[in-house]
Amino acid sequence: MASQEYHHGDMDIRDQQATWHGFLTGSVWGGLITVLMVGHAVLSLAIGLDWTISLGLMAIVGFAAGLLMNLGGRWMATVVVLIGLALVVQAFIWLFGAVL
Repeated sequence: MASQEYHHGDMDIRDQQATWHGFLTGSVWGGLITVLMVGHAVLSLAIGLDWTISLGLMAIVGFAAGLLMNLGGRWMATVVVLIGLALVVQAFIWLFGAVL
């Protein structure tokens, strides 16, 4: 048997709350990054929009989502890193296209 009687509301749940908050934050960030990547692919590949315009539109959407959802400076830095990654990938596409 338990040495103490259980009293409803006495348990420390700060760790569980922090875990739940981290899960929600990760879900929001992951969902937004997925929307930005799929949006860029749809605009540039399926619709045929120039990749620079598509990247610019998705950058605007990313920054606007960060401001509207109050995600802070880390989100803005993540969007900047994603833009840089897209430019590096596009440079590799251009490089391999020039070689072939």
